[in-house]
Amino acid sequence: MKKIFKNLNSIWNRFKKTGDELWDRMEEELVAGDVSINTAGRVIDSLRDRAYKENITGLEDIRKILKQEIMDILDTGISNGLSVPPQPPAVYMVVGVNGVGKTSAIAKLANMFKKQGSKVMLAAADTYRSAAVEQLGHFAGMLGIDMINHQRNADPGAVVYDTLASAIARNADIVIIDTAGRMQTSYNLMQELKKINKVVNKKLGRFPDEVLLAIDATTGQNARSQAQIFSASMDITGIILTKTDGTSRGGIVITIKNDLDIPVKIITKGEKIDDIEYFDPESFTENMVL
Repeated sequence: MKKIFKNLNSIWNRFKKTGDELWDRMEEELVAGDVSINTAGRVIDSLRDRAYKENITGLEDIRKILKQEIMDILDTGISNGLSVPPQPPAVYMVVGVNGVGKTSAIAKLANMFKKQGSKVMLAAADTYRSAAVEQLGHFAGMLGIDMINHQRNADPGAVVYDTLASAIARNADIVIIDTAGRMQTSYNLMQELKKINKVVNKKLGRFPDEVLLAIDATTGQNARSQAQIFSASMDITGIILTKTDGTSRGGIVITIKNDLDIPVKIITKGEKIDDIEYFDPESFTENMVL
């Protein structure tokens, strides 16, 4: 992932004596790095106020405060990981539009859990897209993980119900539900996500422990739009940020957390099955921002 600030040293050297133009240029740099105008304004306003109040005149001090401002947005105060219920199986539903790397992210997530010693099952509830079940089944076979599926165009809710029943019978620790890739503006398909939520609640007496929205880091502000519309229809608990391996700027992470209060919880970085990790706000701020 590219750094959000590419030209901070240059901006500082050129505009440090020009007052407001310095802050305007820094805000422009944030926006160019996929930070929304609203979020960039919050960061720079706070940075400017502190610089004036504390009489800060050096770039390194500016850099330190900037890191802290971004950390304040990203840090949820919760340790790395996903919610775990008192009674297994934990249920993680993964949603997202077509093309964001959702199925690959599910495979990486399942592999990570298996390596941690958990017994994982997959629910192939993406029953409409051609070859979706086959793609998930390929990963399940490769990883040696059980997957429940029905015939093409079957009711996704029925697939989820049968998966949960099987998970209970087999003492599985984690169920990951793959849902149909969809445009975030599709009302009927959004209603199906709500139905899956109800199926989980009926079977386990609680809703999914996590509803994770897979977002492509390279899509910039369109990712924010996806997160906003999905979160208007259901309770998105976290983001899986995919494709963070060189072409994205990373500011969308800050934007989604500040504008929508949805934390990024998982990131994937490449093509290998192990290219996944829990999102670390401190590491992100240190390595990607400055």
